[in-house]
Amino acid sequence: MSFKACAVIPVFNHHTSLEAIVVALLANRLPVILVDDGSDAKTKQVLADLAARNPQVECLTLARNRGKGVAAMTGMVRAGERGFTHALHVDADGQHNLADIPALLALARQNPQQLISGLPRYDASVPRVRYYGRYLTHALVWLHSLSFTLRDSMCGFRVYPVAPSLALAAQVRIGARMDFDTDIMTRLYWAGTESLFLPTRVRYPADGLSHFRMLRDNLRMAWLHLRLFLGMLPRAPGLLRRNRARRRARHWARIGERGSLGGLRFLGNLDRVLGRRLTLAVLYPVTAYFLATHARARRASREFLTAAGAAASPVRSFRHFLNFAVCILDKVAAWQDPLRVQVDFSGQPQLAAALSAGRGALLLSAHLGNLELARALGTRMAGLHVNALVYSGNARKLDQALTDTSDAYRMRLLEVDRIGPDTALLLREKIAAGEVVVTVGDRTSLAPDSPVVRVPFLGRPARFAMGPYVLAHVLECPVYLLFCLRQGSAYRIFLEPFAERIRLPRDGREAAVQVWAGRYAARLADYAGRFPLQWYNFYDFWADGASPPASVPGNRNHKNVHARPGKLPV
Repeated sequence: MSFKACAVIPVFNHHTSLEAIVVALLANRLPVILVDDGSDAKTKQVLADLAARNPQVECLTLARNRGKGVAAMTGMVRAGERGFTHALHVDADGQHNLADIPALLALARQNPQQLISGLPRYDASVPRVRYYGRYLTHALVWLHSLSFTLRDSMCGFRVYPVAPSLALAAQVRIGARMDFDTDIMTRLYWAGTESLFLPTRVRYPADGLSHFRMLRDNLRMAWLHLRLFLGMLPRAPGLLRRNRARRRARHWARIGERGSLGGLRFLGNLDRVLGRRLTLAVLYPVTAYFLATHARARRASREFLTAAGAAASPVRSFRHFLNFAVCILDKVAAWQDPLRVQVDFSGQPQLAAALSAGRGALLLSAHLGNLELARALGTRMAGLHVNALVYSGNARKLDQALTDTSDAYRMRLLEVDRIGPDTALLLREKIAAGEVVVTVGDRTSLAPDSPVVRVPFLGRPARFAMGPYVLAHVLECPVYLLFCLRQGSAYRIFLEPFAERIRLPRDGREAAVQVWAGRYAARLADYAGRFPLQWYNFYDFWADGASPPASVPGNRNHKNVHARPGKLPV
């Protein structure tokens, strides 16, 4: 789907804040469509001046005030007539953080078929009545959609896909005034258009102008929610089926954590103070609980163990889950004190020799074993600088627990949801300085447009990201496979040469990557078959074709995400 965006601003007497908003939109190379919703003479003059001075600004005029919804859809119709595929809607009262426009547009460009909305983060200026009143609306919208995916239906800072919005408006009457935002988002969801959310700061200016009429607009909202509830009832079976399908087909990064940060901290401290034996006594019932309540991970465990040639059974899956729990304990212990966990790294001289020429190396690993231990051990090796490409959006609690154990955990972590030119340039500099870059090759990228290849893995075709091999081509350095696996009561780091250089031709690049990914998958299958209980991808690895999350709560910098600390995904 192509992407050609403009901005649409409904205007009703907002002459004080309008010019600054238009300047910000033009700075982002957005043509602007202003819709005068029956404004006063002073505002009309400001609108006329803006349109006269800027050829990228068009002003439409409604003869009388007809409401935000009518003005917004009038601008959307004009956007469609001019060939725009997306319309960024901004309220004219100055509440929105216009610095987030690039991130909002980037998210829309990555997900062109979805509605992209701001997720408000309020400061002290928000009226308390409005702040708490929004939560009633949130709960009602969750009821109308039978889903928690519509996280905020009232924010007016959005990027609409124009075609679905106009198609909806041709079929039903959408709220004309303050009920517009909630109404169109809910009905688009019913029609199949999902919404994604980007956290954004919202303020209420001291001199701001609000057109919300307490009695009349609250009655209007009550009537809207009644209509949406009645509209939900015949749609309920389809909405429930859609939610079930979403749960079955989630991308790995959509799978949230189980448990609590407090529980992780408690077990880590218990292990440190009273020792592993007592901690295991506590861990057994905890593991049994998660095994019993996490059906998706339980199914994935059975499927993987069967594919790996291990006998799948409830007892075997329990041991699989328990190994993962012990792995987390060892991660915490190693970051508290690397000497607490015994790790044999017989390949250290080999790695040191490879780095002796002053050029770095790329280490390619997987969610097999305990890669955190290899990184923790790196803090004890003089002169070894490890840079780990990480994503922590689906494991914030574990990330925080590990951060609490050691300041060194945050060092040299590069959080990415995709590797862009800026990240690649940064990594080239680190390789040139003789440093090591670590990445994993067993999970597909977060970015929906990132290419993948299919290669055999344990007897079945699976999707593998092309990114690690393209990165290796760009870095022009040796590539090694690295796995840290438990043997008895200790760990062993396996290091083996993978490629002196990976060179990808301009023509036939995908075919060349498929060969390298096939080699990686074959070596990964060998290690996974030897250590099946240390495979920690608890989702359907072979059917991971669902769309990844394009918005990560709390991550607002979509152009330079490599600066945020995080952890290797688990």
